[in-house]
Amino acid sequence: MCLINIFSSHFFFHPVFKHKDSNLEDHSNKLNDIAITYSLNHSHTLIISDMGIKNNITTSIVHIHVHDRPIIKTIHHATNVTSTEAELFTIRCSINQAINLPGISKIVVVTGFIHVAKKIFDLATYLFQLQLVAISEELRKFFITNINNSIKFWEYSSCCDWPLFKAVDRDTKLLH
Repeated sequence: MCLINIFSSHFFFHPVFKHKDSNLEDHSNKLNDIAITYSLNHSHTLIISDMGIKNNITTSIVHIHVHDRPIIKTIHHATNVTSTEAELFTIRCSINQAINLPGISKIVVVTGFIHVAKKIFDLATYLFQLQLVAISEELRKFFITNINNSIKFWEYSSCCDWPLFKAVDRDTKLLH
């Protein structure tokens, strides 16, 4: 059975709607609220990822925060991969690291590539099946562990002014 059929109440997507400045401001404020809320609880983790490609080298950076502390920072470099492949790999690694932290029950992934995160739950995506199967297995174990475990994907837009994402973006650009 598929994640979408069994665990549909365990994952959520929150895209940013860029057609109004007030939407961007509201979205940024909600990200601030999430950062504050998640910083107060040891069982919640906030993942912020970014990726960039320069000279056919993809660099992805992930910052994982638990209880108001950045506890993990990962950097991956790859050559000759698509941005979708790189972002799926980044999401896979960050989910893997987060669910292996003791006592984590809520995960928020903030990414500029929410359309890629949605592919995890899309049965029709065959092109990236290796990554998708690995992510699905990790999430299945996470959701089975506790009925209250969940993961939320929040989109970030460069039009927003959110300091936590700016830090990850700055690191990504420095490494090019």
